Amino acid sequence: MTQGWGDGTRCVHSGQSESVVGEPFLAGPVFATAYHLDGAPGRAQPDYYARSGNPTWRALEAAIGQLDGGECVLFPSGMAAISTLLRAFVSSGDTVVVPSDGYFATRTFIAEEMDVSVRHVPTPGPWSDFTGVRLVLLETPSNPWLDVCDIRSLVDSAHAAGALVAVDNTTATPLGQQPLALGADFVVASDSKALTGHSDVLLGHVSTVDAALAERLRKARTLGGAVPAPFETWLAHRSLGTLDLRLARQSETAAVLASALLAHPAVRTVRWPGLPEDPAHEIARSQMRRFPGVVTIELADAVTADRFVAAARLVTAATSFGGLHTTGDRRAQWGDPVPEGLVRLSVGVEDTDDLLADVIQALNAVTT
Repeated sequence: MTQGWGDGTRCVHSGQSESVVGEPFLAGPVFATAYHLDGAPGRAQPDYYARSGNPTWRALEAAIGQLDGGECVLFPSGMAAISTLLRAFVSSGDTVVVPSDGYFATRTFIAEEMDVSVRHVPTPGPWSDFTGVRLVLLETPSNPWLDVCDIRSLVDSAHAAGALVAVDNTTATPLGQQPLALGADFVVASDSKALTGHSDVLLGHVSTVDAALAERLRKARTLGGAVPAPFETWLAHRSLGTLDLRLARQSETAAVLASALLAHPAVRTVRWPGLPEDPAHEIARSQMRRFPGVVTIELADAVTADRFVAAARLVTAATSFGGLHTTGDRRAQWGDPVPEGLVRLSVGVEDTDDLLADVIQALNAVTT
């Protein structure tokens, strides 16, 4: 139904049924723990118990699946999605390769909750020997450094060694990057971030082009109980309609900010893969459809970083990203192995000129 349409059209219409006179554009959430059964022994029906299925889930799964280019399985958070994926496809004693500079909670979960051998590789690589590896978990662009890796090349090497590949696509979103089209077995994301974009929904998903793998994930979700709530699911589907508009503004503003910050004396480092001088730019340009609304900067130290955020009127101290409001997060305070003065700026949808002026005046305030 949505094949061949542009990003904005697909965001508005994906996962929605044909129009019916008198019905709403998007059906409301279905609240139910039990459903009427047809009474026929052995006959399958879509819904019979709330932990196994819900029509509100399926509508959003259809929408995200159409954007990802695969079959989507929804979870109540990004970590629920990642942890279920790991538990479903990785066994005790297996070897897992993870980015050493990726999301700290993922690395912590694998280290503390799983009996596996772990290899840590920086996102830029080198990624080479996958002998004996069960799963390679990528995060590109990485959080918070925004480094990237060549997904197609890495997938080919991993598959040749018999390993599965999952790509955390949270920062890029389905409109920015298509890991499944580049050969990945799974794409996983925290939909609490840019995909829903209003800082009010906790959600995650895993998508795959393999129906058998998707069914295995659904079974793991049902047995493990990591199921999304209907209302949050409906809120996410409602928010999805503006994804293209939000990302367009965020990416446009991020480009302006990144360029301006390069010249500011208070800023030691600027990372944004859309900058031609960024070390990640060439690979990012070859595999990304648009660049993210996140810019990472390094200031002198923790005190300077905190003063900068406090001096800004339009930058709010918060630890999530991808929302309507611009946020600044000093990542070292959460345990990330990064410089104390590193700040991840998640660009919101404020007017570009207003946000630029505010960020510059806040930086000027910490240099005087």
